[in-house]
Amino acid sequence: MRVLITGSSGQIGTNLALRLMDEGHYVFGVDVRPNTWTNRIETLLQDLSMPYGEFKGGIGQAVYPGKLDVVVHLAAHAKVHELVQRPGRALSNITMIFNVLEYCRENRVPIVFSSSREVYGDIHRYITEEAHADFAFTESPYSASKIAGEALVYSYAQCYGLPYIVFRFSNVYGRFDNDIERMERVIPLFIRKIQDGERVTVFGKDKVLDFTYVDDCVDGIVRGIQLLQRGGKTGHTINLAYGQGQSLVAMAEYVAKALGVTADIEVQPARVGEVTHYVADIAKARALLGYDPRTPLSEGIPKSVAWTRSHQAGM
Repeated sequence: MRVLITGSSGQIGTNLALRLMDEGHYVFGVDVRPNTWTNRIETLLQDLSMPYGEFKGGIGQAVYPGKLDVVVHLAAHAKVHELVQRPGRALSNITMIFNVLEYCRENRVPIVFSSSREVYGDIHRYITEEAHADFAFTESPYSASKIAGEALVYSYAQCYGLPYIVFRFSNVYGRFDNDIERMERVIPLFIRKIQDGERVTVFGKDKVLDFTYVDDCVDGIVRGIQLLQRGGKTGHTINLAYGQGQSLVAMAEYVAKALGVTADIEVQPARVGEVTHYVADIAKARALLGYDPRTPLSEGIPKSVAWTRSHQAGM
């Protein structure tokens, strides 16, 4: 199988690419930056928010892969609060999915699109079954960009018969996510701060989220790719998460326990644009894909801490 992954230098992209390659598949990556974790992934450096015709590089760039079986579109500006401050990045997200859809339309390649639990908004009814997303609850430019991306995918399926799967991810964490100088992520940030004896700030005392260990997320994506390749009924929107909620305070305490220290936790009000409660309904993923997440937060945090320490020791 020949797979193109956009955002291949990011956390999910790197883990997905390495798994597919280990299983004998060909992977071609496209990203705006080099991969700092591995040199195994053939990567074209290209800004997907700029106009282009094909994934073709210049001298010294990766070679255009030719015929593909599927495109997995992960590339996005993904920090919610950052896009509140810089909403132009939300427009870049929309342009990126449009450009990738045009490539898929012209080359008749199925697409897997990475959406987000942010599309549900801050729904205090706690209804997260896929068909019940109410886009009137849009909380931020980031969530609006993902809603727009989903709408474009659905329109290309309707108008051009493009096969697709949309995955709504939720707080993916694990290997290859501690480059917080590039993009601040809460779990690696807390690991670093608590390890260094610094205070951590939780924005929202009662904030509850559904944290997904990266191996579970990647397994769900692979199962989705396999569904597309079997040529069965396509056109699915699927929550991909662990299916249980945890407070950010509990997450910080898991980090401290894994490090063998006591956390200094400061609680402040939730920030503008951020969802304060989300627990995914993953019944559809279980039924359609045989998805069975194996790593609760209490086990995933120690794995993340161990990987971070190993990475730090090798630097």
